[in-house]
Amino acid sequence: MTHNTPLSPRPLHELSGHGRPRVMTTAQLRSHGVSQAETNDQCRPGGPWQQLLPGVVLLHPGPPTSEERLHAVLMYAARERGTGVPAQPGAARGHTADYPEVMITGLAALTLHGFASTPPLPSLDAFDVLVPRMRRLRSTGCARIVRTPVLPAADRVTGLPVAPVPRALADAVAGLADAEVVRRLLTEAVRGGHCDAASAVRELSEARLLSRPHVVDAVDSLLAEGRARAEDRLYRMVAQYGLPDPVWNVDLRLPGGPYLGGLDAYWPEQAVAVELDTRAPRQDDDALWSEYARKREHLERLGITVVHITPRKLRDCPEQQATVVRTALMAAGDRDPAAYVVVLPR
Repeated sequence: MTHNTPLSPRPLHELSGHGRPRVMTTAQLRSHGVSQAETNDQCRPGGPWQQLLPGVVLLHPGPPTSEERLHAVLMYAARERGTGVPAQPGAARGHTADYPEVMITGLAALTLHGFASTPPLPSLDAFDVLVPRMRRLRSTGCARIVRTPVLPAADRVTGLPVAPVPRALADAVAGLADAEVVRRLLTEAVRGGHCDAASAVRELSEARLLSRPHVVDAVDSLLAEGRARAEDRLYRMVAQYGLPDPVWNVDLRLPGGPYLGGLDAYWPEQAVAVELDTRAPRQDDDALWSEYARKREHLERLGITVVHITPRKLRDCPEQQATVVRTALMAAGDRDPAAYVVVLPR
């Protein structure tokens, strides 16, 4: 071999074997001794390689697999600005390295999270990839760039950085106009235990999607779904942790007086109430919170202890919430008697 003989790419066959996705950046190829000229020659029409995205090469001539496309869009988005160099030294060693400050989002992310109602990866023409807002990238090929001022902490799914479900939902919904598809996605998110309704609606609100009528309709269904699940968890909490049976879903009124509000559970003898806080960020959230606060203050002035419980706390720490309610019931004997109120079924 003379000094001018180009380095053979044969060692790359070994690097990309053993089931690894056969996709690398041009910078990674250079780190293995493959010049840009040789890369261009290998990617010629009919050649053994192909350029999948700018600066990203597929090391075989056939169609890329979904895994190869996912790695390709992450490699494309993770390159240093304007250089094509891997964003961190470890990225040159292969596909076990992290992709800094990028993650899969949208429908592809939901599919990776295990959603049944999202399209399979091979049927998606492009994958959404979330990047910091100031990155100078453009959507191209199978990479669709989504920008954000603040990146969430990524989940690791099959070794890839994937946006958390609430953020992936918002990015998916942003590109959907079919109300039924949106409703199906949001319902599966809650019913399938992927996230709670409040987290999903918070992301939709921050993405300014609640002004779209088909999204608002789906959100109303989502909140109803979330409340039903929270009520079921509240029933199970009372039974599982041996709390006395309350009266369920009641309205309170003063005798011959005004309506005091509705409660999810009420223990009349102890004057203890539980209210599920299923608020979600909406345009009228401040007004709704003021209404919650006014009702709580009014009831507590009448000697009624109000325990607010969120659906997330019921899901994640039911025993702790049961202890809070039990403590309030036990403390009833040390308080002055509550005002007499009329309890009516809701």
